[in-house]
Amino acid sequence: MPDFKNMDITRREMLALAGAACLPMAEGFAADVVADPTRIFPDGEKPKDYRLGKPKTFNDYFPFTPSKTLKEWEVRRQRVREQILVANCLWPMPERTELKASIHGKIDKDDYTVEMVSFASTPGHYVTGNLYRPKGKGADEGKHPAVLFAHGHWQNGRFHVDGEKAAEASVKSGGEADIVRGRYFMQAVPVTLARLGFVVFQYDMIGYADSTAIEHILKSGVPHPEGFADAEGELRLQSLFGLQTWNSIRSIDFLETLPDVDAKRIGITGASGGGTQSFMLAAVDDRVQAAFPAVMVSTAMQGGCVCENCSLLRVGTGNIELAGLFAPKPLAMSAANDWTRDIMTRGYPELQELYRLYGEGAVKKVKAKAWLEYPHNYNQHAREMMYEWFNEHLQGKPGAVKEATFEPLLTAKLAVFDEAHPRPQDELGAKELRKAMAESSDRQIAALAPKDAKSLAEFQRVMQGALRAMIVDELPRKITVHNGPTEEKLPDGVTLHKALLGRTDEADVIPTCALLAAKYDQTVAIWIHPQGKASLLKDGKPRAEVQSLLDAGVAVLAGDLLGTGELAFEKPFFISEIYAGFTYGYNRSLLAQRVHDVLTMINFAQVTWKADRIHMIGWEEFGPIAVLAVAAAGKAVTKLSADLNQFRFENITKTDDPMMLPGAVKYGGLPAFLAMCAPTEVLVHNHKGTASGKLPKAAYEAAGASAKLNREEGKLSAAKVVEWLVK
Repeated sequence: MPDFKNMDITRREMLALAGAACLPMAEGFAADVVADPTRIFPDGEKPKDYRLGKPKTFNDYFPFTPSKTLKEWEVRRQRVREQILVANCLWPMPERTELKASIHGKIDKDDYTVEMVSFASTPGHYVTGNLYRPKGKGADEGKHPAVLFAHGHWQNGRFHVDGEKAAEASVKSGGEADIVRGRYFMQAVPVTLARLGFVVFQYDMIGYADSTAIEHILKSGVPHPEGFADAEGELRLQSLFGLQTWNSIRSIDFLETLPDVDAKRIGITGASGGGTQSFMLAAVDDRVQAAFPAVMVSTAMQGGCVCENCSLLRVGTGNIELAGLFAPKPLAMSAANDWTRDIMTRGYPELQELYRLYGEGAVKKVKAKAWLEYPHNYNQHAREMMYEWFNEHLQGKPGAVKEATFEPLLTAKLAVFDEAHPRPQDELGAKELRKAMAESSDRQIAALAPKDAKSLAEFQRVMQGALRAMIVDELPRKITVHNGPTEEKLPDGVTLHKALLGRTDEADVIPTCALLAAKYDQTVAIWIHPQGKASLLKDGKPRAEVQSLLDAGVAVLAGDLLGTGELAFEKPFFISEIYAGFTYGYNRSLLAQRVHDVLTMINFAQVTWKADRIHMIGWEEFGPIAVLAVAAAGKAVTKLSADLNQFRFENITKTDDPMMLPGAVKYGGLPAFLAMCAPTEVLVHNHKGTASGKLPKAAYEAAGASAKLNREEGKLSAAKVVEWLVK
């Protein structure tokens, strides 16, 4: 029998976790809603589950608690890094196609040169910018360190010039030394770095300066005008943010092709949105050796533009931790009187603690400084801090650096495209580019189809990483049983056990019920149904198919997944109408939350019920949830039966669809998730091709488990399903 020790809770505590009324029962599974024995709490009591409240947004609080040991951190770091890559549509990394780089129009200054650059980060999409190189004083001898400069959201990007009044105010406040630097701070960075001996590539954000094939600016109150906010984009994880991150990665590829660049000494800097680009690239590309994100790393606002957000990106994490993924490499940051104002007390101490895991000396490689007398900026004080940081860590020259004035170049001189160098004829707009990206991604995923044990292992590695990121979860090692299991006797010797479950590190609550007969052979069937635990009973007794399981010695465990039964919503699950990434970037999708609840129940069956065998049964529209849970749980489940309900992720057309799972189509949809279940014995039905195709068959053949894959296009009766489970 299960071990129910040390699980007591007071009546007051139990009521504090109470739930709402059940949803109406689906046809064929009507339950006794007047006096439902499976209810845990009285009507009118609401469970204190954070998921029933307002969703998290980029304007909330994002504290970071460092791991206690380096070993724990390295595991966490790998998980978060994979999450970033999946969110950015970079898992697996896309093909690095020919850059077709063009460098032209050299402008000679006294101690540096400026050139115009364009290259194709992916066929049909071009990265544009200016290349600054050192000149004189031995600049032509040997290789130089290089710095990427991501400009952020200042108007016109690298072409940005502040007005006279704004520049005068900057000089008067002490933020800038002269009007030139006050107006042309966007040029001050690459000019000064080039004078110090760095090769600098200042590249455009999408939609800025010369990068105009795709619009960038988020129009007030409407989705992105060129489609980077629709359901297809979510299902394929296509986003401006992901494309921009890929442009940053390819910018390093470009720098590596230059004969005067030392590929082992590359840094990146940028302010505001450019700061976001900086720490994101540093987190996922090991070639970056030093980073300086200005006025962006914070426990407060995480970035309010579509180019700083995408689904999955910050679920369970935030900018402090994302910046910390760079540890123990040199990381410095500036703050101002904006959302970064508290960095010295909230964020920086935790980053120091994180760096200390790598040794006391590593703490010197993380630095932050706040200038609260200035608003949001990348002024001379922050720039000089950056120069000093890169000079020390990429050139081995510690010490203060003073920025000198310079003769600025007019916008027309910096433009990449002109009559002699027109825009590429193969340049694509958003619609055509997204189609090409989807086709390329589909080829990559198709190539992962298993053929033998080795390719099956690679398929599982890639897909497990993707699914972990899509649901932002995995089978937990430990859960919290908030109360129970309490026992109630039902007719015919059946015992009803009630318990509230949750994750140890989350404030979630899952009301569950389990039915147990006198005979129990250490097998638990997890019953996943749209009506939750209430669907176990009819007229106060186990329904016939449940009784059949009990008679076979199988305990039956059911729960109210988020949005059902006692976890029913009072209001619809909120999704931002402007951009779903503003919601799914900080919160699991509803489908992912329900898979999360099932994974919690699997642990409960393993630990509390001491189950040797776990069966999973997914009914009606919750059948795909069961498939996803088994795919995520690995070998924890012995048998899976799922009604696929004619469902296809490809048919989802709205971002607020309850079955929305960002990334699902990119990674092959339901057939791919079913293939991930190999070698678990499965019976899927009611699909008419949804689960057919070559991928599940190939995976089960590669696993040597062809006989364990059972597919029926028609809908099976509950009796047939139970018969298969207990045979």
